[in-house]
Amino acid sequence: MSEYLALPLAALPFPEIDPILIQIGPLAIHWYGVAYIVGILFGWWYAKRLIVNTRLWGPAGSPMKPEDIDDFLVWAALGIVLGGRVGYILFYDFARYLANPLDIFKVWQGGMSFHGGFLGCTLAMIFFARSRGFSPWSLFDVIAAGTPIAIGLVRIANFVNSELWGKETDVPWAFIPRGEMFPRHPSQLYEALLEGLVLFLVLRVLTHSFKKLESTGFIAGAFVTGYAAARIFSEFFRVPDAQLGYLAGGWLTMGMILSVPMALAGIWAMVTARKSAEPKAA
Repeated sequence: MSEYLALPLAALPFPEIDPILIQIGPLAIHWYGVAYIVGILFGWWYAKRLIVNTRLWGPAGSPMKPEDIDDFLVWAALGIVLGGRVGYILFYDFARYLANPLDIFKVWQGGMSFHGGFLGCTLAMIFFARSRGFSPWSLFDVIAAGTPIAIGLVRIANFVNSELWGKETDVPWAFIPRGEMFPRHPSQLYEALLEGLVLFLVLRVLTHSFKKLESTGFIAGAFVTGYAAARIFSEFFRVPDAQLGYLAGGWLTMGMILSVPMALAGIWAMVTARKSAEPKAA
């Protein structure tokens, strides 16, 4: 796009932040890994706060105890990490890993899918809730309420890593990524704002002002629908993975395709949510 040759000086300078937070010998702690850890810990803390806040649950009260969330923490971490890795392999770069199966274990090279992590964590919640004798939908609700913060942190880490950039542009808030000449949309920051901060605030209003935890499944549905809508919107500014490119005539992306069933499932969860002493079936 030669029209941007004169624009780099007007673009925002990319911050000189090392993707590695701390390195001691061969041991390196990356911002990306810290984002996952902090996000999971925040979700754990926030879910416990919701459970003990009796005014949010109505007469039936919460079917869970704070100790349940303590025990679920390990399940959540495994579901997110394993699901995210498997999802990336299956949805985004299957041919590469089929040809080089040992690369599956090279997690330090990156390669995580939100949609895979979402599915992995959902399965973990279903198995855990059933083992404790309460509806998975109640667990879906309290975990979903805090998840946007984790998503936002990971997207900021993507920005620090200078990956998942948007298309070339001349907007005044564009950045020039490391090793490139032309300014691009900071699509990672768009996603951090929409999928992270904005979605968290929307869910907080639904939870605290409208008491939607009383309607089992509504918060989970709102989260899934909100994430899918934000992701589809952001995909119009984001460059798709090089190995996939654009699909269906040059505008559709894999992120959009995977988000559509999420949006439909979220809408269904909100429509069928209702106040009841008996939570709906899984």
